[in-house]
Amino acid sequence: MFAKLWRWMRPGLGVKRWLFFVLAGVALIGLGVAVVVIDAYRTDTTNAAVLTLLSYASLRFLPRLVRAVIFGGIGATLIFYGIYRLNRSLLRPFLHPGADVVATLENYQQRGRGPRVVAIGGGHGLSTLLRGLKTHTRNLTAVVTVADDGGSSGRLREDFGILPPGDIRNCLAALSNDEALLTQLFQYRFSGASDLGGHSFGNLFITALADISGSFESAIMESGRVLSVNGRVLPATLHDVKLVASLELPHSASEVRVEGESKIPEMAGRVRRVWLEPDNAPAFPPVVQALLAADIIVVGPGSLYTSILPNLLVRDLLDALRVSSALKVYVCNIATQTGETDSFTCEDHIRALEEHIGENVFDAILSNNNYNGVLDDSSVWVRADEKSLADGKIRAIDLADDDHSWRHDSQKLADAIFALYDEKAF
Repeated sequence: MFAKLWRWMRPGLGVKRWLFFVLAGVALIGLGVAVVVIDAYRTDTTNAAVLTLLSYASLRFLPRLVRAVIFGGIGATLIFYGIYRLNRSLLRPFLHPGADVVATLENYQQRGRGPRVVAIGGGHGLSTLLRGLKTHTRNLTAVVTVADDGGSSGRLREDFGILPPGDIRNCLAALSNDEALLTQLFQYRFSGASDLGGHSFGNLFITALADISGSFESAIMESGRVLSVNGRVLPATLHDVKLVASLELPHSASEVRVEGESKIPEMAGRVRRVWLEPDNAPAFPPVVQALLAADIIVVGPGSLYTSILPNLLVRDLLDALRVSSALKVYVCNIATQTGETDSFTCEDHIRALEEHIGENVFDAILSNNNYNGVLDDSSVWVRADEKSLADGKIRAIDLADDDHSWRHDSQKLADAIFALYDEKAF
């Protein structure tokens, strides 16, 4: 015990000097109290030399009240200054340059007491959502699809037999306390024709941790610790699942079966239905616990058939979502996605969800109504009609990023979600 306490006395920590200030302040306040009561305890038998020393040490040639104020004031100043500088020393690793200690601590404590939020999805849409949510609360859980089989994630999945790390990597970077640097590092993609070509550093990092720790879930947890994330990132299931779709061919009534998340948007035809194989994969237990304990559950934004539905098709997860008492919000995409939701309206998105998971799952639906930007030639705005807006369940507000109009603005989206939560609370 003493050895652990003595570690604080090591040189270079910037702690000892401020502890001395605090102790000196306490001593001076004690002396100030003493000068008030010293006469009451003085007797004629007190040694004259001691009395003389006490008289000078306690400034007895000044009025008693003045002496008490002097000692008390100096002592209090030393204590407060020592505590302030001690806090600065202890919090220095966690403060950005120029940041205010009190404001930083207050913000941290407020977010620590924030609502429990579970965000379900995948791809860049979920990362965008998390960047906004973490400014309101640290009680965050991101639930990510594991059906990805394309790009770097697909290659690692095939070569090492692990779950795809790509979406998890994006979420970890989005939730990090030092996102500016970590995003560049984790999103760095190797180029060239070597075996590393096309892989991102983050995917390789998670894969290596999975091998070292012995499990994929441990790798995610350890990655979160290394990156100091605000919240948790969890896979929807730990089972190796494959996304399968039934597509209606253009100009034909026949349907074709397409296997693999990455192949679905590439096939010509309208998606009629998607499912998982195997279709009985259990949800990751911490995901079910998070859903049942949540105050807010947000689904989307993201690719409807390849990012959102692969999560909701996990039966245990969907059951937990249905019975949870949380506010359930679906965030509709701003623009259509080629190969998945061509010409879809907001109502089409909702209808497709209900065909797969049933009706009346969500309490509110957020849709964008800012159409001032420019979209790709193949995309159109996702709009909600007047009849749906009159129902009140769909809320159409400005959610678009001013610089990238086809994407959601992180802060606008998070503010809108918490406004709905505050509205429900009152």
